[in-house]
Amino acid sequence: MERKHIPQLSRFLLMALATTGILSAQTPYGWRGPARNGVYPESGLLKTWPPEGPALLWETLDAGKGYSSPVVVGNRLYLTGMNEDEDREIFSAYTLEGKKIYETVYGIPWNQTYPETRTTPAIDQERAYVISGSGEIVCIRTTDGVILWKVNGGETFERKTGNWGTSECPLVFDNKVIYTPSGNQTTLVALDAATGETLWKTPGLGDVGAYVSPLLITYRGKRQIVGSTSKNLIGVNPETGAIEWTFSDWGPPPDPARSGRPFDNIAPNTPLYHQGRIFFCHGYNIGAYMLQLNDDLRGVSLLWKNNDLDTHHGGYVLVDGLIYGSNWINNTQGNWMAVDWNTGETRYETDWGGGRSKGSIVAADGRLYCYDERRGTVGLVRPNAEKFDVVSLFRVTRGEGPFWAHPVIADGRLYLRHGQALMAYNLK
Repeated sequence: MERKHIPQLSRFLLMALATTGILSAQTPYGWRGPARNGVYPESGLLKTWPPEGPALLWETLDAGKGYSSPVVVGNRLYLTGMNEDEDREIFSAYTLEGKKIYETVYGIPWNQTYPETRTTPAIDQERAYVISGSGEIVCIRTTDGVILWKVNGGETFERKTGNWGTSECPLVFDNKVIYTPSGNQTTLVALDAATGETLWKTPGLGDVGAYVSPLLITYRGKRQIVGSTSKNLIGVNPETGAIEWTFSDWGPPPDPARSGRPFDNIAPNTPLYHQGRIFFCHGYNIGAYMLQLNDDLRGVSLLWKNNDLDTHHGGYVLVDGLIYGSNWINNTQGNWMAVDWNTGETRYETDWGGGRSKGSIVAADGRLYCYDERRGTVGLVRPNAEKFDVVSLFRVTRGEGPFWAHPVIADGRLYLRHGQALMAYNLK
């Protein structure tokens, strides 16, 4: 990393980690920002945009098909995608001007529905960690793209997946890489970040895997990994791999008037954590749940459930005591919402309008950034307890396929991915 960025970035990371309660050695370079909660510690960003949107700095169409997000470290950007033949996953490094430095073929995609690459890399020191759709865990040297080690996690740990294979971004901390194969042999595993050797395995729950990238939390001086299978949210001891609690009490069926398949639990979203509370929700009529950790981290209790906020796979953010995100009505429709963190009360639920639908969301510097998955509209939204308060918007017109990649904000820039297209916008 360039030295001139270190003091400012360090201050931002400490602020972000302090406000979320995640004071751990989890790498800040990976899935959904430094704390995996979709909140980016930026300042001095534009509060409104011109009608055409923020200035486009550069774009490239050589990212390869994928739904993963870029990661910026120092003067480089890293991204995963598919090769031209679409039969291998690739890891690419770019300059911050959008010039590709190299690409490395590292794994085999999922071979059924939606094979596009999903793993956002985790960068730690000069190593990148990725997980292919077929369950390979791979360590790549970032300086030149050389593969340092690879473990076929799908075969080694007898992976048991749902309809979309492995869709996980590795959690990296304390020289460990965490992967969730699920199944009968084990549920969560830790690999040595330097060698790929297995450090520990949790017991198996016999459950099908979800599509959740796990989270490292700290509560009352003790750390825990929060992960998910299809039917269970779990808390795992990061030193031993012991499963310390599970949660699978989905309660009574939701409102039958809402469309969907009740309790078809296709979990895709990393939970939010704040001050001993864990929030998560899934699409397909599962609803939203708030859990309270026990003081010894060996159990959880349900504080509230909300059947309105039913996020599909676009994530959610916590800003000033409200959870913002979109819900799932069906696979092409969804409304935008705000829910009270403490009570679970729905503050608003609204259709964005104009043919727009649900999508992904991140936050930075007092604004929400919403990326509509149907039309590619990007909205700059003022956090508001009463309404979906869109300040500015524009559309992404490059690329193809669903607009499923989550936005990234780094060093005053907004990065948006749409299939093989990657764009960088100036937010200052």
